[in-house]
Amino acid sequence: MSIIIAIIIFGLLVLFHELGHFLLAKKNGIKVEEFSIGMGPKLCHFKKGETDYCIKLLPLGGSCMMAGEDEESDDENAFNKKSVWARMSVILAGPIFNFILAFVLAIFVSSIAGVNNNTLKGITENSGAEQAGLQAGDKIIKLNNTKIHIFEDISLFLQTHPNGEAVQVTYERDGVKQKVSVTPTKTEEGGYLFGFQSERTKGNPIEVIKYSFYNVIYYIKAVIQSLGMLISGQVSVNQLSGPVGIVRMIGNTYEQAQKINIMSVILSLTSFSILLSANLGVMNLLPIPALDGGRFIFLLIEAIRGKRMSTEKEGMIHFVGFCALMVLMVFLFANDIRMIFVR
Repeated sequence: MSIIIAIIIFGLLVLFHELGHFLLAKKNGIKVEEFSIGMGPKLCHFKKGETDYCIKLLPLGGSCMMAGEDEESDDENAFNKKSVWARMSVILAGPIFNFILAFVLAIFVSSIAGVNNNTLKGITENSGAEQAGLQAGDKIIKLNNTKIHIFEDISLFLQTHPNGEAVQVTYERDGVKQKVSVTPTKTEEGGYLFGFQSERTKGNPIEVIKYSFYNVIYYIKAVIQSLGMLISGQVSVNQLSGPVGIVRMIGNTYEQAQKINIMSVILSLTSFSILLSANLGVMNLLPIPALDGGRFIFLLIEAIRGKRMSTEKEGMIHFVGFCALMVLMVFLFANDIRMIFVR
């Protein structure tokens, strides 16, 4: 069941990503030779017009192959024949569609489960928040200079401030903004908490849209923050998860949620999909050859120089980037399998 659910989720995320490239390519009159979900040998396909639509064996990744994307083409509808701005829009459309999907899924979750805003529903006894005089009903506006829109922003703040230092909390009570210094309390696990308590509340349509937007922003910031922690050494590469690890997390989410009811399963898996979709969008925007971000950098350089780099050189750079990504994928697979036996 975990594998089936994972394939469905991966397929949806990849479909939306490639659909972004596809729709913008069509809008700009670019010839799309193949639109596929998955990698490897074709399981089934059909051709409509100039495009071959395929489902492939391995449920990882997908493609929107355009004429003249990685090679020279004399076709007037080739990718390389279009303006640099048209090509930029096509490249950026994939990640942007992942953010749009995350937003739509967030609206679905918020509409049913409610919104997790920045208003406190309670205060933990003997916590730093209680000692500072904070109360239920207070609305947290800022932690130091970091704006707080949803309760998850507070958890994200604590991840980057793990030393338990006093924090300047700006909050609103009865329409009046106030400031107070709060020292987080150390937990038995070694982390720190302010002692804030929250719960989801039903919001009106405007609130659902607003907090869904902030929810997607939170996930994007969480992914970027995790990358920063990886680069700085705060997180080990051994803690990275690949497809196998993600399938395990999906399985654990499913097993925990099904103990409650089917709606809990749907909401939990949808919430996990929001994270994955935001993650896919951010990762594809990284300036790494073969990824959308790497291709966008080349287009940006072309826009500045007014001249395109040699197609052969650019293609070789993207090929090297693709090989490096495959090596990383193998490492992640091996790391996932190792973690199964270690645990």
